[in-house]
Amino acid sequence: MTDAGDGTTRSDATGQGGAPRDSGARRLRLVVAAVLALAIVLVAGVAVGRLSAPAPVVPGERSVEAGFSRDMQVHHEQAVEMAMAVRDRSDADDVRTIAYDIATAQSQQAGQMYAWLELWGDSQAPTEPTMTWMTRPTLDGSYGDHDHTAGAAPTNGSSAPSHTPGDPMPGLATPEQMAELRAADGVDAERLFLTLMIAHHRGGIEMAEAVLARSDDRQVGDFARGMIMTQESDIDAMEQMLAARA
Repeated sequence: MTDAGDGTTRSDATGQGGAPRDSGARRLRLVVAAVLALAIVLVAGVAVGRLSAPAPVVPGERSVEAGFSRDMQVHHEQAVEMAMAVRDRSDADDVRTIAYDIATAQSQQAGQMYAWLELWGDSQAPTEPTMTWMTRPTLDGSYGDHDHTAGAAPTNGSSAPSHTPGDPMPGLATPEQMAELRAADGVDAERLFLTLMIAHHRGGIEMAEAVLARSDDRQVGDFARGMIMTQESDIDAMEQMLAARA
């Protein structure tokens, strides 16, 4: 304490209780330094973990995942074409709405599969006949049929593939059926669209189940399961619409 010249005293370098006035600042600096040190340790740990982790397995050119991505893009493109065709030939709100939903959903999914192939460094063009990937053994070593249940494993234990490379994709409409849809109008176009799209969706579900049985890629598996659920819901709705137009 020092004399202030007026009979009072003042503190030069202490706060209350005699503690240095900058002790609070020092404590703050120590806390900040500790936080920064902890952050550096955490960042270094993450970096070391990433460097030491095994590199992810990327599906190759002739993988099941690449084959599925190529073929399903083609399958989806036809669904979009069918959906847009019926929207031009029908005034029914229910059919036009589900057609729009199918067109937008499958366009987005086709874009997602295109992006996978680019990310994997695989070609967009087929490197082998269509559906070849579906002739390969499942993860349990069998081939098997599918029971149209999301994620279902093969059940028949067959030792022979259920598809022939180069054969048409399941559920794909023929050129003649597509021409008939384009020529139809009104309720006739609606019935034909619903009939063809139900079959198309069932074929897409078969392909999705096939990739689930043959691939342990989590990204592809999540995609296939989501696709199955969406298309099964669509089928239920379209069957009701078709029954209303019987």
